[in-house]
Amino acid sequence: MEIEWADRIKTLPPYLFAEIDKKKQQLIEKGIDVIDLGVGDPDIPTPTRIIEALHKSSLKSENHRYPSYTGLLSFRNEVASWYKKRFNVDVAGNKNVLILIGSKEGVAHAPLAFINPGDIALVPDPGYPVYGIATTFAGGIPYQMPLLESNGFLPDLDLIPANILEKTKLMFLNYPNNPTTAFATDDFFKKAIDLAYKHKILICHDAAYTEVYFADKPKSFLEYDGAMEVGIEFHSLSKTFSMTGWRLAHVVGNEKAIAGIGKIKTNIDSGAFQAIQEAGIEALRNYEVGLEDRVAIYKKRCELLSAGLESIGIEVYKPKGTFYVWFKNPQGLSSSEFANILLEDAGIVMTPGTGFGEYGEGYTRASVTIDDKKLYEAVERIKNLSI
Repeated sequence: MEIEWADRIKTLPPYLFAEIDKKKQQLIEKGIDVIDLGVGDPDIPTPTRIIEALHKSSLKSENHRYPSYTGLLSFRNEVASWYKKRFNVDVAGNKNVLILIGSKEGVAHAPLAFINPGDIALVPDPGYPVYGIATTFAGGIPYQMPLLESNGFLPDLDLIPANILEKTKLMFLNYPNNPTTAFATDDFFKKAIDLAYKHKILICHDAAYTEVYFADKPKSFLEYDGAMEVGIEFHSLSKTFSMTGWRLAHVVGNEKAIAGIGKIKTNIDSGAFQAIQEAGIEALRNYEVGLEDRVAIYKKRCELLSAGLESIGIEVYKPKGTFYVWFKNPQGLSSSEFANILLEDAGIVMTPGTGFGEYGEGYTRASVTIDDKKLYEAVERIKNLSI
């Protein structure tokens, strides 16, 4: 029997990072020493105190049963306390917080909760591919908001046509931004809130990188007046605490919107492992312990790679946070051409800007989640290329 795929996946392009990993493995199998600056997966170990909390919690027999769909109330309350400590935002753990199996899960489920067939979701371009793909899966239409360097990699909300706004139900935002590393301004967030209120648009702010900053502290979208009425914010423990494999995150914000995503979750999954949630309590309760040291490592690496690229004439957009470096391709090379040269001639994995959307053309993203020695070697390999 021939198995036929559903229409929604027949034309779906391969997931960007899965394809990068596939090419990387092919080179490794050929015996090539590959330096991976592609996926943003922290190499710094999860803090010992969090691992010890997991071990202790994993010994509790009650944690081996089905977890709560919405998350342990104790963890949701800890998230609420963290929002108060970190952002001075007041939320109720039992109403405004939902625990996720990684923020990707929540982002992917949001359109299922709020998009009907034919509805529009505004998505940043370049941006995390899941925003647009999840919208399409829900029967919606992604509408690209260009992130241009001339505008600080912020979408120009004034350029969105009135007929598009009439059909828009969601707006995805992400600051500090992946892949551009840009930070949002106060004026931009205020303008986005006003637009959302006027046109009844739910803002979904992906705030996974707020704790990886090198200068001024990024703000939560929910700090701004009116944000709670029109929005929700996704946050992950992955980047802050080097817990990518643990799959633990939360979404915070408008009570009805949180309930909507919760309704999707109750019909699709059974929640995060409770022992991991209890370890998450330890992570957030003492969130500043060791954080400055981890961020300092990423800052040093970003500076190292940026200086190396600039020394050979490549224009770098100086990161103020995240663990990425976003830079312009060498003159005359498209994003895919440069990525292939790096991979085939230097054994270096980087992500072409076009992997994040058409407006990523002309740029490349490098992740600095490898040790300094490998980063120095990557710079030397790039210098030796004939570009």
